[in-house]
Amino acid sequence: MGDDSMPSTVRHDSAAPAAILKPAPAGNALQVYPAHATAYIIQALTDEGVPLDAALRDSGIDAATLYGAATRLSAQQILTVIGNALALARTPGLALRAGSRMHVAACGIYGYALLSSPSHLHAAELAARYDRMLHPLTHKRFIRHDGAATWIIEPVMASDPAAALYQFTMEMKLASTLTVMRDLYSSAFRFGRVRLRYPAPAHAAEYRRILDCDVLFGQESNDIRFDEALMHQPMRHADPITNAMMRELCEQALQQVDRGASMSGAVQAMLMEHPGQFPDIEKMALALALNARTLRRRLEMEQTSYRAILNQVRMQLALSYLKNTDLTNEEIAVRLGYSDAANFRHAFARWTGAPPGDFRARGSRA
Repeated sequence: MGDDSMPSTVRHDSAAPAAILKPAPAGNALQVYPAHATAYIIQALTDEGVPLDAALRDSGIDAATLYGAATRLSAQQILTVIGNALALARTPGLALRAGSRMHVAACGIYGYALLSSPSHLHAAELAARYDRMLHPLTHKRFIRHDGAATWIIEPVMASDPAAALYQFTMEMKLASTLTVMRDLYSSAFRFGRVRLRYPAPAHAAEYRRILDCDVLFGQESNDIRFDEALMHQPMRHADPITNAMMRELCEQALQQVDRGASMSGAVQAMLMEHPGQFPDIEKMALALALNARTLRRRLEMEQTSYRAILNQVRMQLALSYLKNTDLTNEEIAVRLGYSDAANFRHAFARWTGAPPGDFRARGSRA
């Protein structure tokens, strides 16, 4: 995002300024992400001598429960901790060091699904699908071409490669990906090459030291390349029964994340909670601790809009009312926030290609 609220450079003063990101008010956090990655950021800060309360400032995270098995964090809480890290880090490359701690055992059921996969190719495909269970920061895609295997990575919460948030999330993902792949292959595993969209930072040497490979900056994409032949190595801990069990649990967890973690999911969930009392985008943004401009931008990144989500919610509710109740079109129109039944009928026809009476008639014949 071109106007991300993160600073463009890391500060190295020891003072503890206010968090860069505005914290979400209590009750509005959609807490669906495990705390592992955030905990490693906090550990990296405290290792530098940053007080724990400063690392957690304004995040709403309870230090006493941070390492609890049931602890889940919202995207806003994670971003607040990252904002604190960008303000308080005393040396550059903190995200690289934090990501290096993210072993496969810290990935929960997703990690066990990777370890028990029947092949490395199977594990890569699994990672491409379930990686976002861990945090909302990046999207990963896996491709194979000309003897090379490649991970393509793009930050989700920032679109401007020059933004500090963009670079922080890339550093975290690069280092954690290397750590997990060494757990899956062996400690001798190496990336062949890393390419990054942003210019070389002042601590570029830290990238090359931790990632142990050539790192090219100012490139057209963010990608990690390694030898495709490694994909054919046997998995050391392959177990079909365990893998099937873990994949089922991953699928359940992913559905929960998709419902509640994306910005579009958050908007949809809040609209569904208050049918017929749909706020405008300014009020919705306020409820999500954002401004309307930021909300629009986040939804655009997910290739949707507030109007599109509202129409989708209205359609889902309309279908439910027509199928499961005897409400008239006039009554449904009121519940969906339309001024009259005619507007509802026109909208329903646009959504489904048929008037509501036809849908109800088909339902009664089914």
